[in-house]
Amino acid sequence: MDVGLAAVAVVLFVAVALATGVRSPWQGVIPLALFLGALLLVRRRLPMTVLLLSVAGIFVYHLTSFSPAGWIWPASAAYFTAAATRHVRWVAVVGLAQLAYSAIDFRFALETNPSRYVFHVAGEGLLLAILVVAGLTYAASVRSRERLRESDARVRVAEERLRVSHEVHDIVAHTLAVVGVQLNVAADTLKEEPAEAAAALRLAQDVRNRAMADLTSLIDVLRDDHGGTGPQPDLGSLGTLVADARAAGLDVTLDEDGDPGRVPAVAAIAVHRVVQEALANTLKHARAAKAEVKIRYGPRSVTVEVTDDGDGGAGPPGHGLTGMRERVDALGGVLTAGPVPGGFSVRADIPVAGSMV
Repeated sequence: MDVGLAAVAVVLFVAVALATGVRSPWQGVIPLALFLGALLLVRRRLPMTVLLLSVAGIFVYHLTSFSPAGWIWPASAAYFTAAATRHVRWVAVVGLAQLAYSAIDFRFALETNPSRYVFHVAGEGLLLAILVVAGLTYAASVRSRERLRESDARVRVAEERLRVSHEVHDIVAHTLAVVGVQLNVAADTLKEEPAEAAAALRLAQDVRNRAMADLTSLIDVLRDDHGGTGPQPDLGSLGTLVADARAAGLDVTLDEDGDPGRVPAVAAIAVHRVVQEALANTLKHARAAKAEVKIRYGPRSVTVEVTDDGDGGAGPPGHGLTGMRERVDALGGVLTAGPVPGGFSVRADIPVAGSMV
């Protein structure tokens, strides 16, 4: 863009000079035009230096040769760029000084054509004001965009931390449910069936170890100096959830229909968490013996339904159900939970069309 601007400045200055009566462009006009254009190539790095050198070149040009070309407009780009920096006051001082000298240098027109003199001085002054205001406006818009980007970044960080808090809740709830059941089994069978008690404790330990690994990767996200996140849960780990629930004494069946490969990562995580939280609630609260997990992978949505033969537990919905609903809502889906004939059901419809990542 700077190269293009420099080329336009060179062509425009030479064209205006020729149009205003200059007959020997190589004697001042073209050298000054090339000088002004070359300065524009470094205007971003050295804005005040470019402005001062441009003004100096214009002064030399007007002092060594007569030309009706203006004083301010040949340095328009330099004025605009410098006005967008913190040196805007010095830009105004330089511009007013140049404008004052222009008025003095053009005073001969007062005797022959006063209106032309007023038009010249007023036009140069108006152009200077426009350039300074434009530079200030541009600088303000840049700062506004930077603040907006910073605000968006803070919002994304807050959303990510909220998501991580949901993940932590889901992991802890599921782990406590499975481990709690296994500890109860171990306590009941410790004297009569020590081998069964030992197996229950080993399973509880395995579930605990997996949960600790997941929590470690998630807690890293909450640290200011985190370097990334661990692998996210996916549809391939649904079997592990079902196996844990079965080991805890719940008769669980998993029925999948369709192509899970079409489900994008963000929807796959939501499916996993819905199943995880629903099974955890069944183990902790529902007093259920059986549960059925049905997943339908459609071309436009995934339907997840977890049904058990329990009573759904007593009391108002907990954070788990609220977290599931927020997660599904964020993806544009719908989650319903409530009693059904013979038990309790959690159903989530999660759209996937157009969300492939």
